[in-house]
This record gives sequence, structure tokens and C-alpha cells, in this order.
Amino acid sequence: MTLFLCVIVFQVVSIQYSEGDKYQKLSTEITRRQDTIYANKGNVYSSDGKLLATSISKYTIRMDVMAVKGNIFEKNVKALASSLSGMLGRSKGYYEQKLRSARKKKNRYLLIARNVGYNEYLKMKTFPIFKLGVYKGGFIGEHKTVREHPIGKIAERTIGYHDYRGEAGIEGAFADEMIGVNGLRWKQKIAKGQWKPINDVNEKEPIDGSDVITTIDVNIQDITHHALLRQLEYFEADHGCAVVMETATGEIKAISNLGRTSKGKYFEKRNYAIWESHEPGSTFKLASLMAALDDKMIDTSTVVDTEKGRIYIHGDKVEDSQRGGYGVISAGRVFEVSSNVGIVKLIRKHYDHQPEKFIQKLEQFKLTNKLGVPIKGEGRPYIRTPKDKKNWYKTSLEWMAWGYGISLTPLQTLTFYNAVANDGVMVKPKFIKELRYQNKTTRVFDTEIISAQIASPNTIKKVKKVMENVVLKGTADNIYSPNFSMAGKTGTAKKYVSAYTDENGKRVSGGYSNKRYVASFAGFFPAERPKYSCIVVIHDPKKEKGYYGATVAAPVFKEIAQKIYTNTPVNDKVDLNSKKFESIQNLYAAYDEKAQKEFIKMPNVKGMPAMDAISLLENIGLKVKVSGVGRVKSQSIKKGEKLVKGKTITLKLS
Repeated sequence: MTLFLCVIVFQVVSIQYSEGDKYQKLSTEITRRQDTIYANKGNVYSSDGKLLATSISKYTIRMDVMAVKGNIFEKNVKALASSLSGMLGRSKGYYEQKLRSARKKKNRYLLIARNVGYNEYLKMKTFPIFKLGVYKGGFIGEHKTVREHPIGKIAERTIGYHDYRGEAGIEGAFADEMIGVNGLRWKQKIAKGQWKPINDVNEKEPIDGSDVITTIDVNIQDITHHALLRQLEYFEADHGCAVVMETATGEIKAISNLGRTSKGKYFEKRNYAIWESHEPGSTFKLASLMAALDDKMIDTSTVVDTEKGRIYIHGDKVEDSQRGGYGVISAGRVFEVSSNVGIVKLIRKHYDHQPEKFIQKLEQFKLTNKLGVPIKGEGRPYIRTPKDKKNWYKTSLEWMAWGYGISLTPLQTLTFYNAVANDGVMVKPKFIKELRYQNKTTRVFDTEIISAQIASPNTIKKVKKVMENVVLKGTADNIYSPNFSMAGKTGTAKKYVSAYTDENGKRVSGGYSNKRYVASFAGFFPAERPKYSCIVVIHDPKKEKGYYGATVAAPVFKEIAQKIYTNTPVNDKVDLNSKKFESIQNLYAAYDEKAQKEFIKMPNVKGMPAMDAISLLENIGLKVKVSGVGRVKSQSIKKGEKLVKGKTITLKLS
């Protein structure tokens, strides 16, 4: 026993002095910890201050049924069940049975409700039993922060997110600025595995994230979303997008991307407007026409023979949508009626021996590079070039002329059209106006100019006119409105389908489909002084219902333009210092003199509305006192008496 005692004493001394620091450190690590205090993530706002995305608190409510004393449980269980029923919807009996069953099973972590809001959480804490707290009432509230979009699914992909799904949209692009910096606080472990703060002061205070002010206009976004949705549903299309851009600034006022589910419903699957690079078809004819005009190869009056609407180039067929063609027409009319034969013949004649010159024009129009928008996932434009000999064929130039063998995203096409509307100045699409921290602007995003002049002013003037004619007397005359002007270009492109094996196991070779199309329309409004540009692209509309750009996409453009036009107030400046005409002034003076002579005697104002009588009498120099309401019943100065300016008249009203 003496030997055993010596061993114990030795071990105590060894632990206390030799390994004391080690075990003290271990003890501290077990009973103390640094807790993260999460910073509040910044909000996302529309350009007019409406909330697009914000963080809100949600709670999962659980109950430690065994923490409640038996007599308290039996006395209050029915009342608690009644309160839960009133808030959560199920019957009182359901909740009473659930609570009793949990107590019988000695459940210390019973799920009551998920995703409870903050106000409901506070209310539940006052329920019978729960109001006794964690230790006596068994109430457990687990907090989490979730991201909410107050306007619902509209523009969800563009507003974006930064979570397990990736970094999409505006939230993904500006995640670093919006997340903020987390704080730290020391906590100590106490009884029953609970942790409490050691100090009232945080070791490191959290810094909240910045708010993002977007260019999105909620009203225009709502118009665009529903106009696109209605058309997709009617034509049973696979997917589509629509974008509205402010001409002068490049601000994106609305962007809608909708894809179809297997059940026929639509939601924002992808940001098609930014991501999806595809063959644009006839909307690319604007670039072809502009290139030839700017190089002075042609004028809008240059005549071209569209023959019978069908030609063959190296064995490949080019044909117009109108059987028999359009005959001999001008280059401007080629664009207006969207003659494939006409535009191909014009480009082939002037660029077939120098295709590099045509490509240089496309580079000048900034169609060969990405826009570099902050939102991730922008598609890369593809423009063939003679330098790439593997992909340059005998017909490459001609096919490019009418929008095939190349690819652009809808936003890239819209930016080009917007430059035409903006008199040749190409501005970069802008999604963000500014960043704010605690209501103070910390960063402003100015309009960024990509090109100060993509083509000569004369060229821009000419193409704007033919684009206006497309709506007046061309392929989009179905959307013409006498109330406001529009300009643009329709597009209808066959989709290229890769080789595949059908349901019968037969191998089907790839090629352009006669059943699958892309319908589009790009343009601006009003035509004279463009305020907005817009593009609508719809993929795979049901062919039996329609597939042309004029039928499928153009009506969406018109609906968007019309509603924006009618909902936007017009601000006109009035020059109050404008030139005064002597003759008009003399007429006013003569009228005033005549009026004064007629009112030299007191007029009869009986029966007149009070406001009219007061106005009349004050204008002839009398002071007016009124008693009562309604019409004039009597007047203190009788009709016909001589007037004395400044005299007081009393009116009694009925």
C-alpha cells in the first residue's frame, strides 16, 4: 500500500508539473470555443428601389418532451396542441397525440415545424409549456438564414444565387462584396452541452455585406416575363428569352429566360440570353447590309434580281420564304422582305473575292468578341474566317450573309442592334448601377462604351430607315401600330440537328431540320428617338401553330413595346421665356378691358357653386367671406350695385 501510494503521488506531481500545460490546454479546448458570428448578406434592389433578393430568418422548431415535468405536461398539453393547431393548420387531436406519443417514447428532439418565420417563432415561444423556456418547457428553436426573392421566380437566374448550385447571376458575380466579413465570439461550455458567451463584447464584430442596386425595372420585367410566357405556352415552344435594354446607357431593364418542363410548365432553367450561342438567321442580315453600305459597295437603292426565289451555289440551295421570289427589287427592299436570295447575291458579288474584308467589317461591328458582362457563363460568338481553312468552305461567306454557319448569343445580337438605335455608339450591357453600404454609395458603375462609332452616320441613318420599313411594309407589318413607331428585323432559322439514332434503332444523319426552328425579332422603339431596344428569341415552337419570326417572336416585341410606351410618362420641357407675339398680347389686353367694363356692377352669383363664385368675385377685386357649404343662397352685395375694389362680400351657401 505504501508503494502504491508513492506511485500515485509521483503521478500527481508528474501530471501537475511535467504535463500540466498540456492538460490545461486540452481542458480549455474542450470547454471553450470560438463561435462565428455570421455577417448579414447584402440585399439586391431594382433600379426603382424595390427589393429583389434578401436574407430572412427561418426556424426549425423542435421539442425536448422529457424536459417538461409530468404534472405541467398533463395540465397544459391540450392548450399547447390547440395553439399549434391554430398556427400550423392540423387538428388539435393530431398534435395532442403526437406530443403524448413522443413523451411515451422519451423523445428529446421532436420535430414540430420547419421553415417558421421570425414572427411565428416569437409567437410560438409564448405558447403553453413552450413559454417556460428550453430547460422547463423543452422549446428548441434552430435558426438558419435563407435567401428569398420577393418578386418570386421572375428574373431568378439573373438575380442569381451563391450557394451549392454555383455562382449564378448578379449574386454570383458580386458574391465577395455581398457576403461581408464574419465576426468571432468566445463561448464556454456549461451544463447539458449548452454554450454561452464569455463576454458581452465580441472579439471581432461582423461587417455586413454591400447592397447591390441593379438596372432592372420591376414593371418592365413583369411586362416582359408575362409577354414571353404567354407566347411560349401558346406555341408550346421548348424555351425562349426576351431582353429590354435602355438605348443610351446600356442598362438592362428586363431579362426573361424560360424553359419548358416535361409537364409543360415554364421556369428559368438557364440564362439563355447570356449563355446560349446559336445561329441567328435573318436578324444577322442587318450586319451584312451594314457592311456593304459602309464599304460603299451598295446603296439601299441598288437593284438586285431575286430571280424566282431560288438559287444554287456550289450545289447548295438558297431560297426565299415566298414562292416565286420577289423579282427585281432594291437592296433596301431585300432587307424589308428578308429575301435570302437577295442578300446572298449582294454579298457574294462584292465580297466573294475578298471575304477577309467582310470579316473585318464584322470585327468593326464588335461581333467577334464576347461582351465581358459580369454575369458568369457568357457564350462565345463564333464567326468563320478564311484563316481557319479547316472550317472555311466555298459557301461559308454566302451562308454567313443570311445568318448561318455563325453563332451569337441573344445579348450580343441585341447589343449590336442597340448600337444602331444609339446612332452608332455601342455601349456595354449594364446590369448594376451601384454598390451601397449602410445606404451610402461605395461604387458607381458608369456606362461603358465598347465602340464610339461602329459605322458611318450615313450608314446608320439608312439602316434605321429600312428597319422602320420592316414594320411599316415588310415582314413585320403584322405588328404595325398607328399609335407608336417601332423598327426591327424578323429572324427565322432552321436548327441544325446532330446525327442520332431514332427509336427504331435507325441511324439518322445530321443536318438542318425542317421541323425545328428558332424564331426571333430584334429592334427598338420609338423609331424616331429610340428609348429602348429589345430582342425576343423563341426555340422550337410547334410548327403546326407557326414558326416564323413575324408570327412567333414579333408579337412579343410589340406587346412589350406597347405596354412600356403606355406606362412611361413623357417629360417635355416648356420654355416659359418663349417669344411673345404683340398681336396676341393686344387681344388679351382688349379682352381684359372689356371684362372690367362688364363687371363694373355687381354680378348675380346666386345658384353658382361656391368655388366658382369665389373665383369670379376675387378676380374682379372683391374679398370674399363664406358661411355654409354648397351653392350660393344669398349675397351681401346685391346684383347691379357699383363695385368697389377691396370691399368684402359675404356669401351664404345652401
